[in-house]
Amino acid sequence: MPRRAQNNPRQIRSKVCGCALCLAEYPPSEYGERRPRRDCVGSWQARYRDPAGKQKAKNYPISEGGKKAAEAFLDRARTAVRERTYRDPERGKIKLAKWWAEFWEVEQAKVTTTTRNRKLGLWRTHIEPKWGEWRLIDLEYMALQKWLTHEVKGWETQKKVKELLVALLNAAIKDGERIASNPATHLSMTATKPVKHPDDLKPPTAAQYDLIHAALPEYYQRIFRDFAYETAMRPGEVAGARLNCLNEEERLLYVKEILVSDNGRLRRQATPKTEAGFRAVPLTPTAWEAVQWMIEKWRPKATRSRVEDGYDLHTEELLFRGPRGAALNVNNIRRPWRRACVQAGVARMVENPETGRPEWWPRPYEYRHDVTSRLHLKGVSERDTQAFLGQKRGGKVTWIYTHESEGARENVRAALSGDAGSGLRAVE
Repeated sequence: MPRRAQNNPRQIRSKVCGCALCLAEYPPSEYGERRPRRDCVGSWQARYRDPAGKQKAKNYPISEGGKKAAEAFLDRARTAVRERTYRDPERGKIKLAKWWAEFWEVEQAKVTTTTRNRKLGLWRTHIEPKWGEWRLIDLEYMALQKWLTHEVKGWETQKKVKELLVALLNAAIKDGERIASNPATHLSMTATKPVKHPDDLKPPTAAQYDLIHAALPEYYQRIFRDFAYETAMRPGEVAGARLNCLNEEERLLYVKEILVSDNGRLRRQATPKTEAGFRAVPLTPTAWEAVQWMIEKWRPKATRSRVEDGYDLHTEELLFRGPRGAALNVNNIRRPWRRACVQAGVARMVENPETGRPEWWPRPYEYRHDVTSRLHLKGVSERDTQAFLGQKRGGKVTWIYTHESEGARENVRAALSGDAGSGLRAVE
């Protein structure tokens, strides 16, 4: 093991000092006259090697303790290197915007298109304008909490922003401990969590669905009334269904991929929303007739093309398309649906208290709620319903998708009042 340098820490010669050593290093003839001094005022430099063997140095002015401060730092640095707890302070001086570029290069490859666009929107809208030019080591809990409280509106937005910031700073800790701890870990959402009345979460009644379906153009009745209402498939799953996914012998439709909107541009996604999304959907006679009607109209090919970059949709393979043969997208699904809801007198528009944006009810997505409630009333087990919907968590099927049946309130009223002959009785 090499012997330690005897001149560590060492004093750095200064151009403004008048001691003999500094005058010899920086002659008055070149650097100007200085008042002679006995003691040097130059900084003390502590030198050490990091775990990779690279030499590092840190200077301490006389005003900050000079030699004693440098020696104390050397003791701490050598101990940290020996105990493998060393953290290079220079690595934490990177600006958050620059660190985001490194983080996002890897992170965006881990998530789906929809999640990628959401996270990128949160970064550009909320985090980058405020903290992009800050260094990692300068971020502090209280400053972040005040910003989250006063400048980020809405509980859901605060929640998503916090999750992204925690992941971003955790990556900095994993990457050679650029920072010692994550100041975003204990941030709290201070906005009021939105809670909706159960009536606002319920799907339309059977009578309301009849009115909506009657108001739809005939072509869209095949898609909504005859297929989506029978299968509870997500809109992206319906749009991405291809002829090669159809099992005609058993009348099953396999969900293998979906179509998603990528900043307004339609894109194929090789996997459904979750792993549970890979499933076989049994088709009712009505749904089967809708599929056969589409096959007769569009004559789709049974080939199975590769997803590749995702933007080549291979429309010739799709089972369901728009009236002019294009792939189903947000516009040619949402517009006719909303017009039919308005015409039927069922549509309800409310303003989102967090974003201020208008939200319309019902959506085609409400079919999943309706089908789940119908299966529950028929006695289908929660596990089978979960598999049919392609839902990852069974609890969500019960607590979110299942709603009280029609007539439930009248049944309860009759039971409580005794009208049904079996009112409530006190039991000792």
